[in-house]
Amino acid sequence: MCVSVLLLLTGLVFQISSTFGSVSNVAFPISCSSRGADLTRDSELVLCPPRCSDWRLAVFGTGVYASISSVCGAALHRGFLGASGGPVRVHKMQGRHNYLSSYAHGVHSQALPHWTASFSLTKPVNLPQELTSETSSTALPEAAAPAKKPAKKTSVKKAVLAGNKDCQVDIAVVMDSSNNVGRRRFNLQKNFVVKLASMLKVGPTGPHLGLVQASDSPKTEFLLTNYTHPKELLFAIKELAFLGGNTNTGKAIMHTAESFFNQEQGGRRGHPRVMLVLVDGWPSDDLEPAAILARESGVNLFLVSVAKPATEELGMVLDKDFIKKAVCKDNGFFSYSIPSWFSTTKHVRPLTERLCSLDAMLCSKTCFNSVNIGFLIDGSSSVGEANFELVLDFLIGVARSFDISDVGARIGAVQFTYDQRLEFGLFDHPDKEDALTALKRIPYMSGGTSTGSAISYATQSLFRQAGRGRNFLIVVTDGQSYDDVRLPAMAAHRQGITVFSVGVAWAPPDELRSMASELKDDHTFFTREFTGLVNFIQPLVRGICKDFSDNN
Repeated sequence: MCVSVLLLLTGLVFQISSTFGSVSNVAFPISCSSRGADLTRDSELVLCPPRCSDWRLAVFGTGVYASISSVCGAALHRGFLGASGGPVRVHKMQGRHNYLSSYAHGVHSQALPHWTASFSLTKPVNLPQELTSETSSTALPEAAAPAKKPAKKTSVKKAVLAGNKDCQVDIAVVMDSSNNVGRRRFNLQKNFVVKLASMLKVGPTGPHLGLVQASDSPKTEFLLTNYTHPKELLFAIKELAFLGGNTNTGKAIMHTAESFFNQEQGGRRGHPRVMLVLVDGWPSDDLEPAAILARESGVNLFLVSVAKPATEELGMVLDKDFIKKAVCKDNGFFSYSIPSWFSTTKHVRPLTERLCSLDAMLCSKTCFNSVNIGFLIDGSSSVGEANFELVLDFLIGVARSFDISDVGARIGAVQFTYDQRLEFGLFDHPDKEDALTALKRIPYMSGGTSTGSAISYATQSLFRQAGRGRNFLIVVTDGQSYDDVRLPAMAAHRQGITVFSVGVAWAPPDELRSMASELKDDHTFFTREFTGLVNFIQPLVRGICKDFSDNN
């Protein structure tokens, strides 16, 4: 009883301090993925939940972090936070250039050339007991708690239903629950979503589906993992209550893109993120800023418009191009039109097929999780042991920028002298740390320099299939090749492999340009000293991402 009263009083203190905006010694609960940009005060005491170290959190910088960084991730990186979570004070700062990457306390922070705002962290001292993670817990959204309905328990036999294994996607459905759609059409909309969910065949290892309602303010009804059994999911959809209010679809998209797909909310790593937005008529707010956030977050946004505005209603539409501005990519695939809620049945199958077309999910494919990078490393005698280590450090810096995994980016390496040696292939190390360790442990060969035959060998041994805009070969050499590089490089280009040439010391500029892909200046790098290679890490990563974006 005393504990309950204490918790109630603690909650009241937090509410009062939040309401009046005063500086409080009571920590504000946040999620593992909350960013510095999400906080409103210049100095804020926050409480990170336990087990943030289990999640893959975005952290940019060292000591001073870009505001797009996870606060709890940065606290882990600084060593201020353990597995049990706890409080940390966040201090907002101005933006800056050159946020440095580093590895500390099990967290890899990333480099960033510039961001508009920053934050630093300090560890609170002499905190009252209620601020420790032993006595406090992070407040979760109302819908994050397991839903009470349906009341009927699912049998073990039914719970193991896998679902459609050919449709490995996480889908957030944003329903229109505004006065514009009205109660009658809202019920028809629910029936449509039920049919859609049935055809998708939701299951533990198939598609997962969560739902948000758009009204004056968005309301999360259930998360991706609340219902992975079909009957429970369909029951939950049928039980949805109509909200009314304005059609603030932009707010709902923003709300969903910000946190709905996070791993702590049930999002699955490596699975395409899909947001299916249903709009009756037209939205009341601006969709473009929210859609930009969704795209930048790797969300494939589909927009289904039902009952387009009549000619006399067009003057009331804020933006007549809202569909084109909202969707993942304006190629016709991500937008779908239905004339009336009374004729939705025939549209269920074609829409389901689109939602399960994994190869067409363009927005969830970024350079960081979709590229194959081969490193072709000069191991000739002129390089030397010490400089060879600098080359490996440079390549590790490049590789560290990418999300290497069994469903993400991959790296492989070939070392060459007169001969070539496959150090490891693209599919040998699907774990990022294992791949970086394998790269670091490559032993120095020593010998001559036959770069042309090495390019041919790497092309054949590393890249198993054509993938224009996805396959990249980075050649690092310190001297002139004893054989021709032009023809092997041209063959690699024809195979769809983008070649970056990185020269050091005595590497001839004309030879570097012969190897490099077009545009030559964008794919050729040169430095007199091996210590200068580190300056090419970010330009090279940006170049890979630009080529990927241009070709995808």
